[in-house]
Amino acid sequence: MIPVNYYLALSAVLFGIGALGVLVRRNALVIFMSIELMLNAANVAFVAFSRQFGELDGQIMVLFVLTVAAAEVAVGLAMIVAIFRTRASINVDELNLLRG
Repeated sequence: MIPVNYYLALSAVLFGIGALGVLVRRNALVIFMSIELMLNAANVAFVAFSRQFGELDGQIMVLFVLTVAAAEVAVGLAMIVAIFRTRASINVDELNLLRG
């Protein structure tokens, strides 16, 4: 039986890699993948705590997080495609579409 601490360490490492990817990378697709990695790290922590305490609350939260992640991917990829069609680039440093 694997201790819960190992799952939490894996979750922390995955979240750190995702946060580093959001902060360092300038490609919008890589940023979205990093956000997904961070959400999955939270899912690992939810399932680990759910297993430790013997409750299903963490697994129910994982379903909600997966639903939000699916919606975020659908909206985010639609925005990236629309921006790429107008600008021919998805580099976030070059985007200033939201400026007034």
